[in-house]
Amino acid sequence: MRRRPLPTAEEALEILKRRRTRPQRRPPPPAGKSLAPLIKKLDEKFGQGPAVLKARWREIVGETLARRTEPVRVIKSRTGEGGTLELRVDGPVASLIQHQAPQITQRLDMLLGKGVVTKLRIVQGPVKASAAPAAVPSRRKPPLDAAQERDLADSLADQPEGGLKDALLKLGRGVLRDPR
Repeated sequence: MRRRPLPTAEEALEILKRRRTRPQRRPPPPAGKSLAPLIKKLDEKFGQGPAVLKARWREIVGETLARRTEPVRVIKSRTGEGGTLELRVDGPVASLIQHQAPQITQRLDMLLGKGVVTKLRIVQGPVKASAAPAAVPSRRKPPLDAAQERDLADSLADQPEGGLKDALLKLGRGVLRDPR
């Protein structure tokens, strides 16, 4: 294979001048920017999907019902008036949902807008277990009760007032709070 000869100094300058004057390539526009108007139109036409409801379902129906119910889809009516929310319900909770339907639709009105959901359709079936919020352990330990505090103060009564006594009181409280 025959190698191409290296350019001379003048040819190299010419090549660099040509390449430096070319405009930089522009990155393509973000797809989300182009799709946003289309998605907005689809939301207006078909309404928001059940993903919005699933994310806030616990706030709408409460902790107990959220564990045993699940929003499946919002069905728009053919006349354009209120839609129907299809709920998957675990067993006997269906009757409870029927009794609380007016309150649930009122809360849905606050989230989705008035009249978006006017009926509930209850379907019995297995409900996917939603991730329960993790219980946040309390960082602060409860204070000592009055008897323990008094016993601690009595045990340090003969100590002179000052920084050492305060530090011993703090250490004693910490030891008595932690039962390990």
